[in-house]
Amino acid sequence: MSVLQLIKRTFSRIDVDDFKTLYHTYVRPHMEYCVQVWNPYLQKDIDCLEKVHRRATKMVWGLSKRSYAERLHILGLYPLEQRWIKD
Repeated sequence: MSVLQLIKRTFSRIDVDDFKTLYHTYVRPHMEYCVQVWNPYLQKDIDCLEKVHRRATKMVWGLSKRSYAERLHILGLYPLEQRWIKD
């Protein structure tokens, strides 16, 4: 969450291309660093990671009012649980 706050303070308006660059460079490596992210076992770990993912997708200008599924589709991302299955 701290990385998201840093991005939010630094950039006043984030479009889709900027979001993809920032997300893949700063947010995703932090989320994939620990073992709880590789294969989360506890529901609280899954909920915490999904919360960060949801909040990150709301930062894109014009997408905050859309549903989570729509935001993921527009940004070309997958829900985290589906990502764990793919990897």
